[in-house]
Amino acid sequence: MFERMITDWDDAYANGPNIPGGERWPQAWEEPARHLRDRLSKAGRARLDLAYGERPRNRLDLFLPAGGPRGLVVFVHGGYWLKLDKSYWSHLAGGALEHGYAVAMPSYTLCPQIRIAGIVKEVAAAIAMAAGMVDGPLLLTGHSAGGHLASRMISHTTPLAPDVRRRIRRVVSISGLHDLRPLMRTAMNEKLMIDEAEAQAESPALLRPIEGARITCWVGGGERAEFLRQNALLANIWTGLGAVTSAVVEPDRHHFTVIDGLADPHHPLTRALLAE
Repeated sequence: MFERMITDWDDAYANGPNIPGGERWPQAWEEPARHLRDRLSKAGRARLDLAYGERPRNRLDLFLPAGGPRGLVVFVHGGYWLKLDKSYWSHLAGGALEHGYAVAMPSYTLCPQIRIAGIVKEVAAAIAMAAGMVDGPLLLTGHSAGGHLASRMISHTTPLAPDVRRRIRRVVSISGLHDLRPLMRTAMNEKLMIDEAEAQAESPALLRPIEGARITCWVGGGERAEFLRQNALLANIWTGLGAVTSAVVEPDRHHFTVIDGLADPHHPLTRALLAE
């Protein structure tokens, strides 16, 4: 029998300190992200800082393919709902753009200025706005806290309107946090302010999927054990609730490199996202 007990929940969810050279991130993403924004801006294919709401961080960037879009990908960034913004991730639009998809990347208000439930509503507003600008199927993805927010969009209490919801073809949650209850045990909950009621209401693993939900849960093989567990958890539960699910563990990837595949049009992560 294998027994496992976590006594240090802060360490269980600490990525940078447990990755050799982990201090390189998020700065390592800044230059490639800036390069893609500059290139697409010069080509007239970037619409930056579009307002989708009234708060200062209610802004999204929309990147357009060379021809008419085949559909829309929305990427939701991570940072434990506490930090970072859309500017770090622009280069991850590269893979979907090469396949002819437009890509939207929103920022959102950060905790403690807002609760996670409020962020869920903001992300839904960003998706709705971007969907109104680009026709065709919707493909949602996000990393870490962004994986939570993307999968929350296809939970049965989603704030998305029915017409937007019906357009969602697939969600890929990358290193997603699908059960918020363990985070109540961490020091960062002083700012997140998750309580039992919010954990129950906002954890995709504790909710039913919408009808027709298709989700891939993707994680790096070198990630913390809790991220591996959270990845398998949602796919396992939602399979039993009627969703089409898969769980992928990508070898030789850690929490900061597992998203790199989105920049490559030929990478299995991009293919999984765009699969029909």
